[in-house]
Amino acid sequence: MKNIILIGFMGVGKGSVAREIVKTSSYIALDTDDIIESMENRRIKKIFEEEGEAYFRNLEKSVALWLESSVKNTLISTGGGFYKQENLKQIGKVVLLDSPFPDIIARIKAHPNAVKKLAKRPLLSDLAKAQELYKERTPEYLALADVVVNVTNKSALECAKEILDKV
Repeated sequence: MKNIILIGFMGVGKGSVAREIVKTSSYIALDTDDIIESMENRRIKKIFEEEGEAYFRNLEKSVALWLESSVKNTLISTGGGFYKQENLKQIGKVVLLDSPFPDIIARIKAHPNAVKKLAKRPLLSDLAKAQELYKERTPEYLALADVVVNVTNKSALECAKEILDKV
């Protein structure tokens, strides 16, 4: 069993799908944003506000190096920009969770904790800029992915089963 790395735009459902994979398989799960928050003892939003994006991306690099050298047989859910880490393919099999931008935003807004979900994602504070970022990242995500799973109108459990079947 190799690591499975979930990539995709923020809010696409990587965390939800990861929880379902853990329930239905022998994988354990790690979330790169959770690791960074633990390392820094502060929320991602605070790190962005106080240190900026470049600082945050350096933290992601440290996490990526640690994952490559120390983590096996694990499901790794990543932040939206983590895919830019140069050693991603050395860490494990890359699975893209894909969905059109309007569907991602609708999914977040329909969530019972929508306000919190939007607040914890600093790059979604301006939806026009976020959509441009989505357009920029999508071809890069597709180029990296070993497996692509379209999550639109699927439950997290359906996506989890599809990933496990394909991986």
